Amino acid sequence: MTTSRTTPGPVPNAAPAPAGHPQAPGDIRAELRTLVTEQPNPAHPDLAALSTAELAAAMNAEDALVPAAVQRHVPAIAAVIDEISHRMSDGGRLIYVGAGTPGRLGVLDASECPPTFGTDPAQVVGVIAGGGAAVRQAVENAEDSAEAAQQAMAALQLAKNDSVVGIAASGRTPYVVAAVAAARRRGAYTVGFSCNENSPLGAAADAALEIEVGPEVLTGSTRLKAGTCQKLVLNMLSTITMVRLGKTYKNYMVDLRATNEKLRARSAQTLMQATGCDSATAAAALEAAGGHVKAAILAVLTGLPAAESAALLERSGGFLPAALAAGTP
Repeated sequence: MTTSRTTPGPVPNAAPAPAGHPQAPGDIRAELRTLVTEQPNPAHPDLAALSTAELAAAMNAEDALVPAAVQRHVPAIAAVIDEISHRMSDGGRLIYVGAGTPGRLGVLDASECPPTFGTDPAQVVGVIAGGGAAVRQAVENAEDSAEAAQQAMAALQLAKNDSVVGIAASGRTPYVVAAVAAARRRGAYTVGFSCNENSPLGAAADAALEIEVGPEVLTGSTRLKAGTCQKLVLNMLSTITMVRLGKTYKNYMVDLRATNEKLRARSAQTLMQATGCDSATAAAALEAAGGHVKAAILAVLTGLPAAESAALLERSGGFLPAALAAGTP
């Protein structure tokens, strides 16, 4: 089930327990028994009894279920993207919050935006329970601290144009639920993204993305199918938002930052593919544009000098089609 609430109402106390008062082990076990992501997979009851080839085939078959599950929720994903891109066009930020694997996937997606789309590192941000150290090494108890989540949201100084996407396979991780609830209280647009229906995380947010992918081949190991689902959806959130913000031209990366030889070669190739120019023209145009592919494309297609192309792009809000229309006689 996917629900979307675009009009914020009272924020429920959706965290499983108040800060400083963790659930008793028995309560947690009872809660986990209700989650699809924690159920044993009946199709593969004994992994050790399978050959290596059979195990690989089994995992591949389970993974193949994920895209279809995501596809069923495309309309809701698109609605979330429209909300995020609208706010980012007004200067807002996209902030991912997670613990463990979901947190690492959020950090990964955020870290790829500056080189791919030329965004400021503060524009798309990944927040992970336990801080930067948790990216490399598990800090499992960090996910239980609602207080730390509230402090992290306060440090971000959230505004109404910011979007906070909480990611938790279970949909009940205290750190993520508390972060989303705190962000919503501060007026940010919030999304609860989980792989279980009717989750506390979804209830805490303005919009709930609840995409069930079924039990894992290794019971409870949600870095598998649930993690794949999260990666697919985060790819869509960031990439399509950047398309809506004018960070692409046709299907080319034109705001990429060419920080190494591969990216410099890709910049030249993109310019040649987008304009039909030869390599010498591409090299000269990129040099004149300071390596900015979008400005170089505009200069080649309109014949404008590099400085005028850059100024026209700025007046066009960075949207290359609009700049082309304005700069073409």
